[in-house]
This record gives sequence, structure tokens and C-alpha cells, in this order.
Amino acid sequence: MDSTATVGWIGTGRMGAAMATRLAKAGVDLACWNRTRAKAEPLAAHGATVVDSIADLADRDVVFTMVSASADLEQVLTGGSGLLADPSRLPGVVVDTSTVSTEASEAMRAACAAVGVQFLASPVSGNGKVVAAGKLSFVVSGDEETFNRVRPLLEAIGQHVTYVGEGDSARLAKICHNLLLGVVTQSLAEITVLAEKGGMSRAAFLEFLNHSVMGSVFSRYKSPAFVHLDYTPTFTPVLLRKDFDLGLAAARALDVPMPVAAATAQLVQQSVSSGRVDEDFAILLDQQAGAAGFELKPEDTPVDDGLAPQE
Repeated sequence: MDSTATVGWIGTGRMGAAMATRLAKAGVDLACWNRTRAKAEPLAAHGATVVDSIADLADRDVVFTMVSASADLEQVLTGGSGLLADPSRLPGVVVDTSTVSTEASEAMRAACAAVGVQFLASPVSGNGKVVAAGKLSFVVSGDEETFNRVRPLLEAIGQHVTYVGEGDSARLAKICHNLLLGVVTQSLAEITVLAEKGGMSRAAFLEFLNHSVMGSVFSRYKSPAFVHLDYTPTFTPVLLRKDFDLGLAAARALDVPMPVAAATAQLVQQSVSSGRVDEDFAILLDQQAGAAGFELKPEDTPVDDGLAPQE
């Protein structure tokens, strides 16, 4: 895409703000809106303009959206004061980076097409700290020519962009990703409790795991939360439950049995039912320890999460 393209951003929560910051730091002409203006205002320090209404973004070449749920996406695009409300002032492309249902994505794609706006489904893998480290990944679907034009903007935000085809196939890819996220975290919680109850420190066990063939980028960057019992939210149990609901609904529609995911969904629901809905979903570790009759305590051990910030 032309380096002079103007970009709008809707949704500057934890993820949206981190992603928009990377665009602003890259010198992109960026204007941002958030329902709570105070969450968007820090972006001004990086050269972005903070606007008062979504309508102020309608004349931008590309508008990114990063919102929490399908209903939020519908509201910011097709609501009474949404981006598509005035047919005389419309962006060229909408790039939605949220995790929403395939049905909602299809509906928003159709709404954009009806007024001549291109729509890319572009959900992401990572959290705010992953974004800051320059290690975010995108999976994208939609018109391939439009994708190729927007790709430089995506690459300014993250390290890798995968195009998976036309339509809304990227939505299923992200939902599958988040099912695995939950299953792996629950499994990591189980084996970590087993190891500690057997007499070793969590830090030592996770250090071994992270340097073994079973270690991963994810196990490494989740290790500090497990070792220090720091549940500052990057992704909440409520949001993870939403994705399990979407994933299991897709599995039913496609007649794919998901026994492990279904069992994990109940454990995610248990974490929500505990009332700890504003903490990180890593509280699955606490839940597993409780089930094992074992009390966890924070370990004062430095842990490298592998996510040193990159410009």
C-alpha cells in the first residue's frame, strides 16, 4: 500500500492500543477512536490523532477494528453512528482483527460489500506484550488483491502474516488457535502442579520444559505468570469461554468430535464461575492446584519470557 495511505483505528483496549502504537511509531498517518477516549489518548504521544467519533474515521483509506465480541463489531460498523452509516463518506478497506464468529464476520463482509468497501478478516495470535516485542502473527482472509495492498500495514504491526483464502476462513483458523490455547494451558497447569507436588520448584520444571523439545514460544511467555502467580490479565477466562463456545459450535456444525476441547471448556467455565473474571486465564493453574489439594505460593525467581520489546 502507498506509504501515504491514511489509517483509522477503532478499539484501543489492551491489544488495540499496542497494535496501533506500532503503526504510529512506524510513521503511519493514524487516527484512533475508542468508546472510552482516555484509553486512546496515550497514542497521541506517538503521533496519532485521537478523534471524538467513529464518523471522523470514515474518510480514511484503511480502518482497523479491534473489539471484544461480534456484537461490538456490528455496532461500530453498522450501528446508527457506525463507520458505514453515511454512504457519502466511506473508507476503502476495513481490516477486522477481532476474534468474532464466522457468521458475524460474513454479515459484516456483506454490509461492507453493499456499500463498496473491501473487508479483510485478520485475527491475531498474541497479547499486548507479544505485540510490543514485534512477534504478533496475523491470519487473513478476503480478497487477495486487497490483502496484498494492506499487507505492509500488517507487517508494520507483527512479525508474520498468513493469507488463507477468500471469505471468512481466517475466523475458523483463529477459533481453532484459541481452542488449542485453552487446551495447552490446562495441560500445562496439570503437569506443573504434578511436578511441584512431586517436590520440585515450578521455576525449575518450567525451565527444563522450555528448553526441551516440548517447549514453545507460548510456554516460555506464560512461565512468569505460573512462577510468580502474577495473573495480570492478558486474556481473561470470559474471553476464552467465548472462543470455546464459538469453537464447539463450529465443531457441531461440521460434525467434528472434540472430546478434549469439550472437557477443557468445562474447566474454563469453572474458572469463570469462580468469579475471578478480571484476572488472566492462567488462573487455570490455581484451579488445578486446588483440585489437587495443593496450595501454591509465588516463587521469587527471575524468569525470561522471551519477549524483550523490539522497535
